[in-house]
Amino acid sequence: MSRPLLLIDVDGVISLYGFDSTAPPAGQFLLVDGIMHFLSAAAGEHLRVLARSFELAWCTGWEEKANDYLPSALGLPGSLPHVSFEDPTRVVAAHWKLNGIDRFCVDPSRPLAWIDDAHDDGCTAWAGARDGPTLLVTTDPAVGITDAHVAQLLGWAAATSRRS
Repeated sequence: MSRPLLLIDVDGVISLYGFDSTAPPAGQFLLVDGIMHFLSAAAGEHLRVLARSFELAWCTGWEEKANDYLPSALGLPGSLPHVSFEDPTRVVAAHWKLNGIDRFCVDPSRPLAWIDDAHDDGCTAWAGARDGPTLLVTTDPAVGITDAHVAQLLGWAAATSRRS
């Protein structure tokens, strides 16, 4: 069986915002298409660790642009696949990423985890209705991905692989 899929948002997970500017977290600024982003110092290592148990994919409004800037900045070995959100038939009542995620995840029974700072009730309902095991991990956008999130994801991946 293939590894579970981990969908990774950027803003609020890797690119932090809303933190106290007088006491910022560890990280660095990165200019992306004329916009400054503050990248978490821990995010790269977290993703490298998670890549041992998951197939990683970007799930961000940055879409393919994430590969133009982030692998090098985060010390990743290369580009990641990304979810595309161009869909004129998008259901307005659902979270804006869900149709793109469903198209990207061809096999609805494949285990999937999604880390994002903006999950809503629609995401929870969607996760509960999926055929495959699904984990939503919600971050604080001022902090981003943490050691606790990584431990939660790794534990879930291990438990999921034992079930199959």
